[in-house]
Amino acid sequence: MSWWPGTGRSWLSSWTPGRAATCRGRAARRPPRWSLSPLTRDRGWDAIVIGEYERAFYASQYASMAPLSGHYGVQLWMPEVGGRVDWHAEDHEQMMLALGLSSKREITRTRIRVRTAMATQTREQGRYLGGRPPNGYRLADAGTHPNKAHAAWGRRAHRLEPDPVTAPVVRWMFTQRLAGHSVARITRALNDAGIPCPSAADPGRNPHRTGAAWTLRTVAAILASPRYTGRQVRNRQRTGFGLVDPASTGLGHKQVQRWNLPEGWVISRKPAHPALVSEADFIAAQDATAPRGPAGPAVRRYLLAGLLACGRCGRRLESAWSNGKPACRCRHGHASATRPDLGRAKNAYVREDQILPHLAAVAILLTTGCQSGGNGTAQVTAPAETADLIDWLRASGAVLTYDPDTRTIRASGSDPVAVTAGRDR
Repeated sequence: MSWWPGTGRSWLSSWTPGRAATCRGRAARRPPRWSLSPLTRDRGWDAIVIGEYERAFYASQYASMAPLSGHYGVQLWMPEVGGRVDWHAEDHEQMMLALGLSSKREITRTRIRVRTAMATQTREQGRYLGGRPPNGYRLADAGTHPNKAHAAWGRRAHRLEPDPVTAPVVRWMFTQRLAGHSVARITRALNDAGIPCPSAADPGRNPHRTGAAWTLRTVAAILASPRYTGRQVRNRQRTGFGLVDPASTGLGHKQVQRWNLPEGWVISRKPAHPALVSEADFIAAQDATAPRGPAGPAVRRYLLAGLLACGRCGRRLESAWSNGKPACRCRHGHASATRPDLGRAKNAYVREDQILPHLAAVAILLTTGCQSGGNGTAQVTAPAETADLIDWLRASGAVLTYDPDTRTIRASGSDPVAVTAGRDR
């Protein structure tokens, strides 16, 4: 593609093949009207000649660009129409739309071929194909690039090798997980010890992250990555496109990252780099669960999960096991992965058996709006009745607010109903 001299003007500039290829590969991601918007206002040229339509339009981009170019008086010349494109001719518009769809088909076919080739290189050769090295590894030279063209340009192949600073931290994390410690406890220990998180240990490759501290998601992602077994892994995530605003489809699409299921991962047949954890330990770490309370997780059942909100901070109460019984608690935004703040509010706890007897009164207030009289409170004794009430509350979308200061429970628009006990910690 080249800029063509305009009528009555003397100028000539061109796009290099590399730049044209870059624009072509990013066609699906660039906004409508691509780079013409800032150029047409004060451009110094009045026409564009396109030699290869595949490098110019993708899908329906012509429909977005044509009104702007016509408004600024920019001409478009293409060999497919035999010269100048008429912005108002219906046959020209239909041809441009057909060429855009043809370009989209070619890009889609190229994308499939590239992804298939990269999957084969990962599976059969275990080749490192780029990207940030996972925490615990660093890049090392692997000799001449296997592609002759890249080798002629002086490019080198790379492989992963353990980082002497961060690799021991990753091994320690797997050891702690196999010992039965929770992800939150491991995260808190790393922050308390002052160990730099991955973005702080390698700020050059993570300029978009703060590097403040370890988070639960970071630790969980490391413990779930099979690359630490020494095998190369690809296609754990895929790049998709979603609407910028569903209410206004003209704004186009944006990139979104989505996780693939393990069945879609591409794993090398043989180890490709030194392992930080054995495959047996990695599989055991995926099945490890931290014990919670005297009872096992299989016998725990929370009836009020998601129904209660905290009257102090407004957050939903989370289910927890307290003294061998199901309970609800609120930590007011405090996470187990961070250091405790001595100035924060105390955790609020209330057992489910202290709330269940008062659900009937709450249901009466929600359905009739009447006031509860005297000290009488409708009691619920049969488990079937309790289950029916809870199902009715969930179906109606009701949220019960528990106030730890007054130890009362309230539904939307109802008067408080006394709860016998509740406690802070």
